[in-house]
Amino acid sequence: MTTTRQFTKATLSVFTLTAMGFSAAAQTPPKPNIIHIVADDVGYDDLSCFGSKDIHTPNLDALAESGIKFTSFYAPHGTCTPSRAALLTGRYAPRVNNNTGLYVLFPHSKHGLEDELEVSITELLKEQGYRTGLYGKWHLGHLPQYLPCVHGFDEFLGIPYPNDHGPERIGNSGWRPNGISDPAIPLIEQAQVIKRCDNNDLAELPALFTREACKFIYRSVKEDQPFYLQYANIETHTPWFVPKGFEGRSKAAAYGDAVEYLDTSVGIILNTLKRLKIEDNTIIVFTSDNGPLVHKDEELENCYGRFGFTDPDREHVLREGKYQERFEGGIKVSCIMKWPGHIPAATESDEPITGMDLFTTFAHIGGAEIPTDRVIDGKDIRDLMFGKEGAKSPHEAVYGFTATGQLMSVRYKNWKLILGGKHWTGNFDAPQLYDLNTDMGESTNVAPEHPDVVKQILKLAEEAKTAIANNQPLI
Repeated sequence: MTTTRQFTKATLSVFTLTAMGFSAAAQTPPKPNIIHIVADDVGYDDLSCFGSKDIHTPNLDALAESGIKFTSFYAPHGTCTPSRAALLTGRYAPRVNNNTGLYVLFPHSKHGLEDELEVSITELLKEQGYRTGLYGKWHLGHLPQYLPCVHGFDEFLGIPYPNDHGPERIGNSGWRPNGISDPAIPLIEQAQVIKRCDNNDLAELPALFTREACKFIYRSVKEDQPFYLQYANIETHTPWFVPKGFEGRSKAAAYGDAVEYLDTSVGIILNTLKRLKIEDNTIIVFTSDNGPLVHKDEELENCYGRFGFTDPDREHVLREGKYQERFEGGIKVSCIMKWPGHIPAATESDEPITGMDLFTTFAHIGGAEIPTDRVIDGKDIRDLMFGKEGAKSPHEAVYGFTATGQLMSVRYKNWKLILGGKHWTGNFDAPQLYDLNTDMGESTNVAPEHPDVVKQILKLAEEAKTAIANNQPLI
């Protein structure tokens, strides 16, 4: 394996040859660092650069001004576990674990992302000499055989499942099966539980994760090693606890405080890159794992008071939120990318792309080969990132699958088709069609006016369902 330290020695040789009159054109550029900020449950329009009026995000706004905004970026799923599994593997959620799927995991869950069945982006990048680290939330299995270090992460400091999976949920509702009592949230370093966290501890963890993520960057630079960092914040997932001194700053209650604290953390990471003079060779990608909470949840309020209060009257431009793959609010999320010298500043693309595309794109940028022994749904989106003239989405359609393979929706060009059937978001006897160019909020069903479009997308839907069921590639 060629390390960056070896590259540094090679650079000195090139400089020597140049001084002797030889060309340095053959010099191999250093591999770029990659930072993926995976926001937890942040809505599409909950950043000021995506239209928020009551949440202020100056650091993310500056990131967008320096790079590109993708306004049709789709998270792989409407909930945490399946979405993160798809992000890590580049595969639609129902393909994971040998086509069994992986639904939301709890402290009493005995399963997780199976290393022997899946190849993660971190494993591919490690083979290319990258140092890899995850700080924040994992949520792909809390047992030792499922933790991040089994999946190619050199370093992990975080919690194995959401910060609202603690014992207070038992005491206030008794919702866990068979009377099982969950322990306090574990803080894990590598594979060792180093602390059990109460709510006061949870409020201070976001600051800890930011500090340790920055230390990870420092260590990587000191050792001349390219790095992949996944910064997976926890404060924007209920309960919306933030470190002392940061409460009450937002106009959007505790949730708004949490998003603004996340923005503060992003600013700290950006400043670290600037101090280390590596920002020009670092790719930063900001996405969310799924959409936000939009409905009032009495249990969360009973457990956490105002830190679990969702205002159902707070307006969003998209319909519905997390927990579903039907409407845009569950899976369409904000996305920002920056790479100076490669991604043009202050640009925007509305071409549909997915979280799974990051797997393939990061692999290509890092010099890794894409696995050929399995179906990879992610596509290379570098042409879109780099603003290549005429670049289009590499997907004919983007599909909203549940973790177990039920198809809920299809995004095709400017159209969004909602499949018929029973669901908590509504029972539809027939498919519904929305024109996202004129109806971003999916308020007017135009299926009766466009029967040919409905027929065309239904054909794509049947082909996609067959491909998933038979473990075949999508078109």
